[in-house]
Amino acid sequence: MLAFYWIAGVLLALIWADRLRDGYTGMRTMDELSGPRWDLNPLVNGRIPRLSIIVPARNEEPNIEQALTSLLSLDYSDYEVIAIDDRSTDRTGELMERVAAAQTPSPRLRVAHISELPAGWLGKPHAMWLAAQQSDADWLLFTDADVVFRPDSIRRAVAYAETSGADHLVLFPTYRTERWSENVMLAGFALPFLFGHRPWKVADPDAMDFMGLGPFNMIRRTAYETIGTFRALRMEVIEDMKLGKLVKQHRLPQRNAFGRDLLSWHWGTGALGIARNLSKNFFALMNFNYAKAIGACLALAFLCLMPCIGIWLAPGWAKVGYAIALLCIAAIYAGMSRVGPVSAYMFLLLPFSTLLILYAMLRSMAHVLRHGGVVWRGTRYPLEELKRGLV
Repeated sequence: MLAFYWIAGVLLALIWADRLRDGYTGMRTMDELSGPRWDLNPLVNGRIPRLSIIVPARNEEPNIEQALTSLLSLDYSDYEVIAIDDRSTDRTGELMERVAAAQTPSPRLRVAHISELPAGWLGKPHAMWLAAQQSDADWLLFTDADVVFRPDSIRRAVAYAETSGADHLVLFPTYRTERWSENVMLAGFALPFLFGHRPWKVADPDAMDFMGLGPFNMIRRTAYETIGTFRALRMEVIEDMKLGKLVKQHRLPQRNAFGRDLLSWHWGTGALGIARNLSKNFFALMNFNYAKAIGACLALAFLCLMPCIGIWLAPGWAKVGYAIALLCIAAIYAGMSRVGPVSAYMFLLLPFSTLLILYAMLRSMAHVLRHGGVVWRGTRYPLEELKRGLV
């Protein structure tokens, strides 16, 4: 048993020290778009690039009006908003039309309604594909119906994308939290997500890392067509991340950037609300592979729970490795607190936030096992079809 504690402690110390080193050097290379450097108008061949903002929505009655209103208040000079009511059973479509009717003097918002979902499609990819067909803009921004944009957010993002030569830009949102438990859940999610996907590596064409986020996936039209449009992602549950994967596979330039307060997003109400939202995504992130998902749970438990266990149970000097691992994790939390919603003191709740993430993963697997697929917003998507559509 003593040998196990020594080996596990040394391994954890080495892993987390490497993650800290990589994250410290990598995060410093990522740009912050809310600063004065990017407060400018993008000009390409003497004109502002045209942008279409695409907002798919199904049963988003509590959020859609505020989201669309914020998009109609942007200070970008050449853009349109295409909002898609995807078979909503609440007042989402009615509220979309109300916002559109209130536009003066020059309308920017167009509303479309989908009444039926074609076979072989998930609802959200289909809605975004349909909307993109109605656009001839230089850039397409796919965003969620519960995101609120600051007026200068798009102007800064397009200026950055054009200056950096990117074909795909992910802008990290500012997370709005309403309950303390949501912060705990976000802390548990951010640690494995950021240091598993390494957003600072996305710009490296030789790295395998890629990124895509539902709140802000902006892609150049030519790149969107090169990757096969959303038709290539028609049965992808995590279509936002897989969009980034296709961009990387085609070796098109990608960028990730921070944008403090440029856009805000409320992921879910309470920790369990976020876990429910993740029930659609987590198992899909593992390609619906039970062995891979269980392995990921065991790896997460070892990396995040074992340091907390070892610091108490390991004898004598065997505690050193666990102490180093915990210090590295604390430093990582401190670094994340400078650029995101994760407060440094959330390190103290590491065991609880890790258990919440493990619960979300197991819940996601159980959801697919129980339903033989994914049930989301009232529509069931069979597992065999989802597996065939994986990218």
